[in-house]
Amino acid sequence: MRKSARIRPSLCWQKNNPVQESKESRLEIPGISGRISAQASSEAQVSLAQTFAHELGKKPTGASPGDGLLATAIRGERASDAGIHCAVAGNVDWLHVDLADAQLRHGSARAVLQAYRQYGLDLLAAMGGRFAVVVWDSNKRSGLLATDRFGQVPVYWGRTNDDALVFAPLATWIPRMSGRTMEISEQAIFNYLYFHMVPSPGTIFQGVHKLTAGHAIFGQDGNWELRRYWKPDFREHTDQSVREMGEEMMGLLASSVARLDAGTGTGAFLSGGLDSSTVAGLLARHQPQPNTYSIGFDADGYDEIAYARIASERFGTRFNTYYVTPEDVLQELPRIAAAYDEPFGNSSALPAYFCARFAAADGRDRLLAGDGGDELFAGNERYAKQTVFERYAILPGAARRLLLEPALNRLMPDSIAVVRKARSYVQQANVPLPDRLQTYNFLNRLGAENIISDALLSSVDTQLPLNLDRALYHAPRDASKLNRMLYLDWQHTLADNDLRKVNRMCDLAGVQVEYPMLDHRLVEFSTRVPSGIKMDGNKLRSFYKRAVADFLPPEIINKPKHGFGLPFGIWMAEHPGLQQLAGDNLERMKRRGYVNAAFVDEIMRLHREQHAGYYGEFIWVLMMLELWLTAHGIEP
Repeated sequence: MRKSARIRPSLCWQKNNPVQESKESRLEIPGISGRISAQASSEAQVSLAQTFAHELGKKPTGASPGDGLLATAIRGERASDAGIHCAVAGNVDWLHVDLADAQLRHGSARAVLQAYRQYGLDLLAAMGGRFAVVVWDSNKRSGLLATDRFGQVPVYWGRTNDDALVFAPLATWIPRMSGRTMEISEQAIFNYLYFHMVPSPGTIFQGVHKLTAGHAIFGQDGNWELRRYWKPDFREHTDQSVREMGEEMMGLLASSVARLDAGTGTGAFLSGGLDSSTVAGLLARHQPQPNTYSIGFDADGYDEIAYARIASERFGTRFNTYYVTPEDVLQELPRIAAAYDEPFGNSSALPAYFCARFAAADGRDRLLAGDGGDELFAGNERYAKQTVFERYAILPGAARRLLLEPALNRLMPDSIAVVRKARSYVQQANVPLPDRLQTYNFLNRLGAENIISDALLSSVDTQLPLNLDRALYHAPRDASKLNRMLYLDWQHTLADNDLRKVNRMCDLAGVQVEYPMLDHRLVEFSTRVPSGIKMDGNKLRSFYKRAVADFLPPEIINKPKHGFGLPFGIWMAEHPGLQQLAGDNLERMKRRGYVNAAFVDEIMRLHREQHAGYYGEFIWVLMMLELWLTAHGIEP
């Protein structure tokens, strides 16, 4: 299947030839944008920053050649006082009463200035919620640029030729702001094919970076240092009973929903799962018949409207449903691909968009989402699978190496199904964590050398994705294997994937989204729940299910996990329009030299002849990459 191919040169952008912006890339994305320089900015540099801010319809703060910071906040605030400047966007939830009171009376930017005066550059320890913030003290020539603990408000950054720091909420803005030549990163293409998104801290563009969740850039006299300012302190001992912890969790979650409920303009996503049902039920405590929004599919195994209806009836919500069709995919997919400033291959972005658009058309301007519960309280299937593999390690090493494995590998025929299954189990069990979590990765299952061209493979670090996983997995100190997996997923599953998915689709639909599960009080509480209580053996969400047993209907507590998955592969098998959409885009992808042409033909055949749902997922990943490249003016 493997065939070598030359990678066509990537499109480059100069200062006077910026990234081609699609109509959707001009969405008003919440965040902060600007430039920091320890040296006095030239009039031309100030003019460039001011012009960019003017195009956004925002006035920059600190806009004078000697101030060092020129920044604007999109859906945020800015303030200056005695040579100290700041801009902040999002919804800061202060950990100290005096700062929360200052924000209530004077706004979030003034509260940031007060926090800086009290704590200096340690002010981030007092900040919760979702935010992006920049602070620059022109008197001390020092400052910081940060995103929140889960990266809910994105921050992209780069360096200029005069060593200034530029930042924005979109990666596509940085080339224009920095004045540097920018190219598509081949490493990012590989990372995308591996993760189906481009993980932090890299981006699709060379020389453009994104702040990892819980990280900040600290600067002094032009010297910049990237640091993690927060990570969880997982604990394995508690003096509380399981019942007491359950009551505390429900109280914290109820308070979080109450803080984020803005009245009748607030609704909730409702998939019928544990988390969205809990959030919807708690919202119903504050609103009579709150609006909930659910997505359905006319495809076996994908439609969960029945569970969403059970939750709606339990809590008395106004039940709003929208059924996504293959025609919806055809009509909106190019627009959705273009709306992301980097390639994004999570197919559930499409139902998230239709759900948010449906809610916006119904008069909602804010939606509460249940994202985060699985990552806080151990709900992803791979966690349970690892407990099965870990049991193999309990066997004496000599017995494994000298008896069991030789018998499986040499003495027993592969034609026996149970033997094949046992061999697969042993092979996976012998792979250490966190590498084992990627066992089912398409590049590992189908062979990276079969999928990706020799030219691309030879130009990238094929171990980088695993090294990113390993660094995150080992970051928490003295943590259990379960908690290490949770922390890894806080970054890759939440910050880099699910939150990016929902945030951008809500931006595109014109509705704000909030995540009650990511309240910092609830997050820190989750770190105090011992691993063996979070997940009893291989029973996912065992603690959470006990905590909500008297609140949620039993059908929802006991249902299999699902979500807003899209049956693209199933639909494509029967829908000529989707077949043509995929076929046309994959033919274009062949010409780019990133993937082997023979593999493209083979995966289309496997989709037709073997497993439409499974192979359709990777066809989607390739198609979304091509749609994104095309939307941003990058020709094969």
